[in-house]
Amino acid sequence: MPTHSVVSEPEASLADLRGDCVRMAPHWVVPPKTATPRVAPSLIHGVRVPPASARLIEATEEYGA
Repeated sequence: MPTHSVVSEPEASLADLRGDCVRMAPHWVVPPKTATPRVAPSLIHGVRVPPASARLIEATEEYGA
């Protein structure tokens, strides 16, 4: 019967992890930001919000009165 041993990798330090990130950063592609055109409120039809959801949004400080 074969025996298996588990080889653990040494713990990476924060400096090691940051170095890995710095080396990988040039490989990450960031898509260009595109502005989404605004839609006039007069063009929005048929949107229904359940009363419970409307109350939830109304109670949110950022959106509430």
